[in-house]
Amino acid sequence: MRNTGFASIVLIGSIFAFLPLNTVLATPPILSATGFESTTNETISPLGFLTGISRSGYLLGDMWGLRPWLSKYGMSLAISETSEVLGNATGGVKRGADYDGLTQMILQMDTEHAFNWHGGLFNVSGLQIHGRSLSEDNLDSIQTASGIEADRATRLWEVWYQQKFFEEDRLDVKVGQQSLDQEFMVSQEALLFVNTMFGWPALPSYDMLGGGPAYPLSALGARLRVRPIDSLTFLAGVYSGSPAPNDNPDPQQANPSGVSFPLNRGSLIIAELQYSYPSLGSMVSADQSGSLSGTYKIGAWYDTEDFADNGYGSATEHRGDYAFYAVMDQVIWSDPKDEDSDRTINFFARAMGTPLEDRNLLDFSMNAGFTFHEPIRNRDDDTLGIGMGYAKVSDGVADAERDYNSNNPGSVVPVQSGETFVEVTYQYELTPWCDLQPDFQYLFNPGGGLANPNAPGQRIKDEAIFGIRMNIIF
Repeated sequence: MRNTGFASIVLIGSIFAFLPLNTVLATPPILSATGFESTTNETISPLGFLTGISRSGYLLGDMWGLRPWLSKYGMSLAISETSEVLGNATGGVKRGADYDGLTQMILQMDTEHAFNWHGGLFNVSGLQIHGRSLSEDNLDSIQTASGIEADRATRLWEVWYQQKFFEEDRLDVKVGQQSLDQEFMVSQEALLFVNTMFGWPALPSYDMLGGGPAYPLSALGARLRVRPIDSLTFLAGVYSGSPAPNDNPDPQQANPSGVSFPLNRGSLIIAELQYSYPSLGSMVSADQSGSLSGTYKIGAWYDTEDFADNGYGSATEHRGDYAFYAVMDQVIWSDPKDEDSDRTINFFARAMGTPLEDRNLLDFSMNAGFTFHEPIRNRDDDTLGIGMGYAKVSDGVADAERDYNSNNPGSVVPVQSGETFVEVTYQYELTPWCDLQPDFQYLFNPGGGLANPNAPGQRIKDEAIFGIRMNIIF
């Protein structure tokens, strides 16, 4: 597959309204399927789940006996709904608000509980995506407003098997259809935020073929994880080079139900080294205060496919593409009065860059911020977050825009540079199975300076985005 080059970009709609918003992939709120343990005495009746509903971690409790029945056979089921309304009060190509939502379902089987096979885990997950995309309808931004925005669809997401080996699970292998945003390039603290780029970063969203195998897409592959010592973990994987089977500009339309498994699109190779302190299993003595924990990651990816040159009028293709990245999550303050050490302030940062400006839309992206767990004492599951993101359009694209202007007198294509946003959000737990999250984002220089198609001669103005998200675990 060829990465879209400048010459073909010019032919698409209005000049340089070309950012492939449909291919921007994200990371939805993390959902895990854990073994079910009832904390209430539910009755088998249509309204039995209402017994102890304020204490249960699930809206539907044991689901009329389904969860305990699955548990007997080593299986666990998780279903969640994320719904949100976001709107831009200023800027954009137009003002307004959109609703969008995501239903996730995960079914897992622990092989040891199912048939006494130690260390095995089967996983299958699906997505039901509904609503509209504010970023596509109103914003035309590089860093899209919500991590659940995607084409409306019901689709298969991941299907894989993971096998652990050796004592203390020092090594495990995962094979099957996988979404990389679940394991690679992840900042745990950044996952609080609503903006897409706190999940799957901006650079691979635009530079990888099809946006890379990340929500709502995935790719066939194999992943190895090794933990030689408690503080170090090494991840490496080889996957299909594109999650889409063909050159459709919208990879979600090329694979609309998630059941296409292309193996003829080259290879995507990725590796990541993780260091954690204190190390897994380390102990703190009774007279020693809790240490400020941290996790640091470095990694790189390489795609073997051909990528089109960014130059104006160029038909050149380049073999391969790659980038390097680093991630940190660091506790910077822990309340000494909190016995559980859950009341903390954390700093996170993630940066990714590539020197290959001749074939990539972005050559650098980063995000950083702070999270405050339990900002109001005794509200253990509330979190306040303040973060920012930046995406830089590559010099190769900017040079092509200048060349286009030089070769087309009378036409003025804005030369793109960088786009920055800030976000403030607060996650408020209503019940153990439901939380509300008001959110504010402000985006500077949308699209890196794109022209406004509804206001000739003007760039898209800065955007103030307000919204609220609700997460429900069924």
